[in-house]
Amino acid sequence: MIVIYNIVVRSYYFIIWLFAHWNSKARKWIHGRQSWKEELQGIFKEDDRVIWVHCSSLGEFEQGRPIIEKLKERSSGSKVLITFFSPSGYEKRKNYAFADHVAYLPLDTRRNAENFLELVPVEKAIFIKYEFWFHFLFALHKQKIPLYLVSGIFRRSQLFFKWYAVWYRKLLYFFTHFFVQDEDSLNALGMLGLKNVTVSGDSRFDRVLKISSNVEKYPALEKYAGGRPVLIAGSTWMKDERLLKQVCDNVPVNLNFIIAPHEPTFKTIERLKRFFPNHLLLSEINGNPVSERTVIIVNTIGHLSSLYQYADIAYIGGGFSKGIHNILEAAAASMPVIFGPNYINFREANELVELGAAFPVQNAGDALTLVRKFLENADELRNKSKIARNYTEQHGGATNIILDHIFN
Repeated sequence: MIVIYNIVVRSYYFIIWLFAHWNSKARKWIHGRQSWKEELQGIFKEDDRVIWVHCSSLGEFEQGRPIIEKLKERSSGSKVLITFFSPSGYEKRKNYAFADHVAYLPLDTRRNAENFLELVPVEKAIFIKYEFWFHFLFALHKQKIPLYLVSGIFRRSQLFFKWYAVWYRKLLYFFTHFFVQDEDSLNALGMLGLKNVTVSGDSRFDRVLKISSNVEKYPALEKYAGGRPVLIAGSTWMKDERLLKQVCDNVPVNLNFIIAPHEPTFKTIERLKRFFPNHLLLSEINGNPVSERTVIIVNTIGHLSSLYQYADIAYIGGGFSKGIHNILEAAAASMPVIFGPNYINFREANELVELGAAFPVQNAGDALTLVRKFLENADELRNKSKIARNYTEQHGGATNIILDHIFN
């Protein structure tokens, strides 16, 4: 099986190499790994104690971020190395202040794993959620370096639990301890005889709660939102924006809109300008008058989490394509959340729907009906908002559970 695994890994590299000739993301994936040994050479001294945190991409990084930012508090004198599999994580966090170094994970070969651990004196390794690379896991296990999986989710439908996946299942036994999000994951691992499991919850809740208590202020938006209801749409795509245009054109009350596209490219911003003629860009808001029913278009990156404080209702994009984006920041900011139909694979969305604080919609008509209902019943809106905030608060605390176990 190891021979087949190595063939698959090298074939994957070859396919990415081919795509790199015309795809910029694939090109970054290849170029970022070409001189990884030279890049790591001399970064760490032989007597350093390095805590290695590996994330697949930006989403996993945000999941592990509360843990990363407390690592040095818990382990005085240790250094932190963060590796990424995907360019989407590396490119946005390569200068991350809480890490001593950020790098790409080398291709998973036996030689690369051995060379990596020769260059990096790893004291502990923490893998976030979904990353199972045989050679790296085996090398850590062989050197008796504690290895932890954080914020894991395991379901019996996964490959680990198939009768024919005996070899792949062995990867799980390389881990020192699993920190999982729910009881289903605990029970699934228990079926395999794994008892080194703690239900810690999801560390993303700690992250969004911290964000909601430390937000940037926008005086112009405070005036814009003052006394008038605001719907904020985060991480939208074109299908979401078409739906929002119909809501904006047909809602019968004085509702203000803030729209933050998932990718605020020039093309996207120009499209939003056409959809919403009465608009103002967020980058131009200071010093400009903001009238009622002006649609604020967020043409900057990194501000969405601070903008939720000015809204009463949230719409989160992605539900009409591959899946919804992060709804927890909106919930932590105390508001009900609306999204498209593709949400089933997102645990927090399912739980908030069950609690009555999140609402999937199939079309603009559904969304318009919901918005009208909230605007016509202030008590119900306040109740849904309270449920959303309470949900995030009740699920906080995973970071301390994980770090208490690892360091004590």
